[in-house]
Amino acid sequence: MSIQSIINLLVTITLLEMMATIGLGVTLSHVAAVGKDASLLTRAAIANYVLIPLAAFALLLLFHAHPLVAAGFLIAAVCPGAPYGPPFTGMAKGNVDVSVGLMVILAASSALISPILLHFMLPLVAGNEPLKVNVLKMVTTLFLTQFIPLCVGLAVRETRPKLAEKLLGPAKKLSTVLNLVVFGFILYVQWRTLADISAKGFLGMFVLVVATVIAGWVLGGTNVPIRRAMTATTAVRNVGVSLVIATGSFPGTSAVTAALAYAVFQTIVLALFVLAWGKAIPVREEVRAAA
Repeated sequence: MSIQSIINLLVTITLLEMMATIGLGVTLSHVAAVGKDASLLTRAAIANYVLIPLAAFALLLLFHAHPLVAAGFLIAAVCPGAPYGPPFTGMAKGNVDVSVGLMVILAASSALISPILLHFMLPLVAGNEPLKVNVLKMVTTLFLTQFIPLCVGLAVRETRPKLAEKLLGPAKKLSTVLNLVVFGFILYVQWRTLADISAKGFLGMFVLVVATVIAGWVLGGTNVPIRRAMTATTAVRNVGVSLVIATGSFPGTSAVTAALAYAVFQTIVLALFVLAWGKAIPVREEVRAAA
């Protein structure tokens, strides 16, 4: 088995396990509460599927990124619904229940919307490279590796809650291990490319992270805890989904490296941001957020 085949297999297994774990830890009431709020869903969709992809596209044109590097960053930009959303929301003293509902809905919808967005946007940054994704194949892949495991986890949670609680702890630990293995393996294989990232590249990643935070905050509404939930959930992009798309469509290229580089960078920057943000909240506001 080739190195690229091993990476593809590891990424796929990690996404499967990660989505099932999310389902085990979520009740349908969380999802239903957010699903009933049409205004919140509309604003979340605009932030995640319009503003952030457009911001990424503008930055890629501004920085004249190499087509394959541009593909990797664009893939990361169109993939919301990361499992880090709720814990980051908790760190920021936001409404965690809302974050959980948003995360599940965004993760499920991205299985269809993200490949479609890439189908239309990748040619715009392709230059002379034949950049494209097979929409049907990618939707099918994400449906099998993202949507179905999520639904299975949700079903177990609703029908066998005690079993779900028993499985959740080990599943979270396994998810952490798998993510570390995937990150470590890709870093080992492509460390030379990662080491060549320029200061301009890091600047571009930082600006995109800032753009994701602004998009979530601007469209977060007037309720402060919900606004913080929207901000944190919108800002962190889904690493597992972006790597599945990148490794499946552009195996062994700088597109995979770019997607991984942004994943690591955003996680570190956002973790520091929400930690500082949460600590800066006055005690009385923290009480209202918890309520």
